[in-house]
Amino acid sequence: MVLVRDVVKYLELLAPLALAEEWDNVGLLMGDPSLSIESIMTCLTLTDETVEEAQDRSVQLVVTHHPLPFRPMNRITVETTAGRLIWRLASSQIAVYSAHTSFDSAATGINSQLADGLQLDQIQPLRAFSDGEPDVGGGRIGRLSVEMTLGELADRAKSFLGIPSIQYVGDLDRQVRTVAVACGGADEFLTDAIAQQCDVFLTGEARFHTCIQAMANHVSMLLPGHFASERFSVEQMATQLANAFPDLAIWAAEREQDPLRTL
Repeated sequence: MVLVRDVVKYLELLAPLALAEEWDNVGLLMGDPSLSIESIMTCLTLTDETVEEAQDRSVQLVVTHHPLPFRPMNRITVETTAGRLIWRLASSQIAVYSAHTSFDSAATGINSQLADGLQLDQIQPLRAFSDGEPDVGGGRIGRLSVEMTLGELADRAKSFLGIPSIQYVGDLDRQVRTVAVACGGADEFLTDAIAQQCDVFLTGEARFHTCIQAMANHVSMLLPGHFASERFSVEQMATQLANAFPDLAIWAAEREQDPLRTL
């Protein structure tokens, strides 16, 4: 018999909560730790579609990347999106766990997986947290085994993330070697990429003025989108959990889609 607390213990070893940013809301956010479970669904974000899938398939635990609730709430009613989703989950006795930025920065978390997917060497945190833990920290930096053009690296990123297109800043013919990555909406890490003289900075999405700053400092950028830069890891998380808890039914949400569309 597997309990919610058993999965929580595993997730906290995988991505210690101490790694989360101060502003974040991580850990078991909803549910009974003593509840016996038979199934787990992973997802990037709790939406009407993912909550409906969890209810339809009688899930007892959802492991979501983005937390719900994210910020303190004074009331929970169905008159707000967050309140409606929380009410539906609670009514179905579905527990919710979020690792979010603790998983971003973990030794084998999203940014580490992203750097591996780009086939970088000499990978280390872009923003180290402490000298005593060299494998954890914000973002990642690494080097390509051989120089390639920005366009070739963009094609590699598209192939790994399974996307048809990618936004970029810079010259596609420019030769690049040192690459920084930070999943999601992490354009604040551009200053670290500049300081460490990176040729390319890949993040999910960035503000216009961040792109201007990158150009002014001769740093190219690759922007696959917030969803694409993290969703792949939700699928890998489902595989990791399935290996750790082989008696449970575990899958990544099948109804989850990127809300952004391209004409």
